[in-house]
Amino acid sequence: IGGVIAANLSGPRRVKSGAARDHFLGFHAVSGRGEVFKSGGKVMKNVTGFDLSKLMAGSFGTLAVMTQVTVKVLPRPEKTRTVLLMGADDDAAVAALCDALGSSHEVAGAAHLPAGVAARSGVGYVAGAGASVTAVRIEGPGPSVEHRCAALTEQFKALGAVEELHSHNSIAFWREVRDAIPFTGDRAGDQVWRISVAPTAGAEVVRRLTDGLGGEAYYDWGGGLIWFALPACEDAGATAVRAAIADCGGHATLVRAAADVRQAVEVFQPQPGPLDDLSRRVKDAFDPEGVLNPGRMVAGV
Repeated sequence: IGGVIAANLSGPRRVKSGAARDHFLGFHAVSGRGEVFKSGGKVMKNVTGFDLSKLMAGSFGTLAVMTQVTVKVLPRPEKTRTVLLMGADDDAAVAALCDALGSSHEVAGAAHLPAGVAARSGVGYVAGAGASVTAVRIEGPGPSVEHRCAALTEQFKALGAVEELHSHNSIAFWREVRDAIPFTGDRAGDQVWRISVAPTAGAEVVRRLTDGLGGEAYYDWGGGLIWFALPACEDAGATAVRAAIADCGGHATLVRAAADVRQAVEVFQPQPGPLDDLSRRVKDAFDPEGVLNPGRMVAGV
């Protein structure tokens, strides 16, 4: 749990439930100065003092060592199903996902796997599709899930063949999407980027990446999150990756590469000057001697 909070992780359900930081209510910690402090509380309405929880979430342990955390939890859904649209190209798939996310169906996952990526799935309906697979997850009480799945199926019929995954296969599929399983196994040697962009820019960014670097990609968060894998190279394609998102305000994180490559390139998206200055001042306030994960996020910090 501490690692999830420190890295502000979030999976496919972020489109409905938010990221880890949105569920982080309070904590106790020890700063780099050796000072014990706490922030937040154990209830949602606590607004006393600075909201340091949001600062700690995603700081990768560079500001303080958290010794206790309080998080908000949600009930496990009664039923989970996934509506699959087969054969849509990237642009049509992202448009369909955006329509689903903008509907009243309370979508809890929206992903698109091009044909080559879908073929490596461990879920039979997905691997055997022989085409791209666009997936929308619906969760909640049984009757509600059935009604919303039927509505989405009717909505997607005009775009291609439609299938449906029930609970077991649905859970397995979304675990693959969350953990980038398509880029393991015989693709375990590839370097992997996690790229966040506006959903409407996703398909164009992937075209730029694959045209310039080769590799493969798939989409989560309705097209707003791109998992991109490319054959190992000296700089993991960092210059080309960041050039591909330069005009759409995205950011890219290198999540898998050899240690020497990760030391040679900036793993996290470089920050603009003023934001970098602010980050350094915050680091100095909590950890002036730089004893907590030095250089973990930015060189020299």
